[in-house]
Amino acid sequence: MSKISKFFKGGGSSASKGRRGPSPQEALARLRETEEMLSKKQVYLETRIERELALARQHGTKNKRAALQALKRKKRYEKQLSQIDGTLSTIEFQREALENSHTNTEVLKNMGYAAQAMKKVHENMDLNKIDDLMQDITEQQDVAQEISDAISNRAGFSDEFDEDELMAELEELEQEELNKGMRDVRLPSVPSTSLPSRPVDGYCYSLFAATRKRAEDEDEMKKLAAWAS
Repeated sequence: MSKISKFFKGGGSSASKGRRGPSPQEALARLRETEEMLSKKQVYLETRIERELALARQHGTKNKRAALQALKRKKRYEKQLSQIDGTLSTIEFQREALENSHTNTEVLKNMGYAAQAMKKVHENMDLNKIDDLMQDITEQQDVAQEISDAISNRAGFSDEFDEDELMAELEELEQEELNKGMRDVRLPSVPSTSLPSRPVDGYCYSLFAATRKRAEDEDEMKKLAAWAS
């Protein structure tokens, strides 16, 4: 059996079983008091060391005996100061270990409470019911996915149209646009110059009129060609 098991099971002498030991808080308070007392003792010894060192310097070679006595006392104070330093280190280590032990005890206690609470919660849970619930959730998710797929698909409108009819309708629209463009073409204006006042015979007049008509037609065809391009 390990030392930890013996400790938690109350291992130890019968005398220790018969009396109640101090609580961690009480022990920590005592250790802090001891640390405070030793710290004050450190300050006192450091002051005495400085005083004895000053006396040794003051007497010097003039009074060797007094100077040596001051140095001896300084050495004793330094030895006590060193011992206190070691004692404080031991107490500090013990205090930290006790604090860690107290922390671990509280952690274990709280973990035990949590385990009991978890056990109580799980008492009302049935694994079979949980499996059935998860299966129902999965099925409902599948149904929801099918509904989403059905909604997102294109509606069953008929896309079967006669392409020849559509092309004929397109050609009609293009012809209408062409006719509209031809109507918007402005014909050339009539020349502002007047005809000769001298009478001409009918043949010359007809030839002049035909030539002008042909020129007008050519201008109009050029404009139509330019618009169509």
